[in-house]
Amino acid sequence: MYFDFINKVPYEGAKSKNPFSFKFYNADQIVLGKPMREHLPFAMAWWHALGADGVDMFGKSTADKSFGAPAGTMEHARAKVNAGFELMQKLGIEYFCFHDVDLVPEAADINETNDRLDQISDYILAKMRETGIRCLWGTANMFSNPRYMNGAGSSNSAQVYCFAAAQIKKALDLTVKLGGRGYVFWGGREGYDTLLNTDVRFEQENIARLMRMAVDYGRSIGFQGDFLIEPKPKEPMKHQYDFDAATAIGFLREHGLDQDFKLNIEANHAILAGHDFRHELRIAAMNGMLGSIDANQGDMLLGWDTDEFPFNAYDATLCMYEVLKAGGLKNGGFNFDAKNRRPSNTREDIVHGFILGMDTFALGLLNAAKLIEDNRLDAFVKERYASFNTGIGKKILDGTATLQDLSEHACRLGQCEMPSSGNQEYLESVLNSVLFG
Repeated sequence: MYFDFINKVPYEGAKSKNPFSFKFYNADQIVLGKPMREHLPFAMAWWHALGADGVDMFGKSTADKSFGAPAGTMEHARAKVNAGFELMQKLGIEYFCFHDVDLVPEAADINETNDRLDQISDYILAKMRETGIRCLWGTANMFSNPRYMNGAGSSNSAQVYCFAAAQIKKALDLTVKLGGRGYVFWGGREGYDTLLNTDVRFEQENIARLMRMAVDYGRSIGFQGDFLIEPKPKEPMKHQYDFDAATAIGFLREHGLDQDFKLNIEANHAILAGHDFRHELRIAAMNGMLGSIDANQGDMLLGWDTDEFPFNAYDATLCMYEVLKAGGLKNGGFNFDAKNRRPSNTREDIVHGFILGMDTFALGLLNAAKLIEDNRLDAFVKERYASFNTGIGKKILDGTATLQDLSEHACRLGQCEMPSSGNQEYLESVLNSVLFG
């Protein structure tokens, strides 16, 4: 066993000093009528937990992710499966997410890669049946291979486009085989660096064609889950086509994909787009497109995708507030698309990272439930727009007022009174009092 230094991580409460215990995540605790585990379907990201070894643009790996097997071999692929399921069992994580080439080393010939994927997915399926652990979602890595230097669906090469389609088809086959509840499109290089060599309309329409083909194929093989777009504003392309939630929703609606697709919102990507996490969740939810969440955080001082394990209790609280108000995540979950910092390079650090992330979102859930029960925030927002409940305001909402009606109303008044105060500082004090009072 790779994580033989721990047994199943217990819940011991906020005062526990045991580094291998949960302080806030109590899976069976009832919160707003449901066990905490049902509010928080956590998932392990195969690529970070079992693959990220501390490499960055300035240095080589610092962590050993060999799991006792030679890298680049099927033996190593199976060792990752063993380590991953051991880790999930000991943490009480019930789901995992994957890219195709996270599971096996990519061969020079796609047919050989597909054969390797068939072998490893059989092995994973056996582990799933043995443990009860499930697949949250799958996806295809269409950004690492050099052929995708200009994107996949947005590529200028029809041959590259076909290889992207082949990867999507196989990844959908695997997702259905493993019972995945979602399939994600993460456009890692779907964008451009300069308009001097780019036909934006052509590229976006080609991306939509590829997505439509994926939907048609997925439904034909019995996939009943959500297709998901994961918005990301930059890195590596200067202008990404899936910049933020609003952009992605507009794209889906323009191309008639909005009935099959929802959004997978990532906290770190929200920061890169110049938004906060809560904003992206609200935009997705109010459009009926909040599908799933990548639970991580970014560093405001760094301009790239740091994918840190989340520890910001404010962000987690406001995230869970949005999720609870939206009625939860139907087919989605909270995927820890998060990796240890480069100097945190031990097996113990991996476990600490997941404990941190799970505790942070559990604390966020508990705080969000308190905010909802307190009701002062909701009541304030309702009262702030009360002028639209009667008189001319109600006619505006009913659609019975004309522009002339509104003009005549304003002229009768003669002067306009100031709108009510936003009371931001008071509401922020309410937030603090509920969290820490």
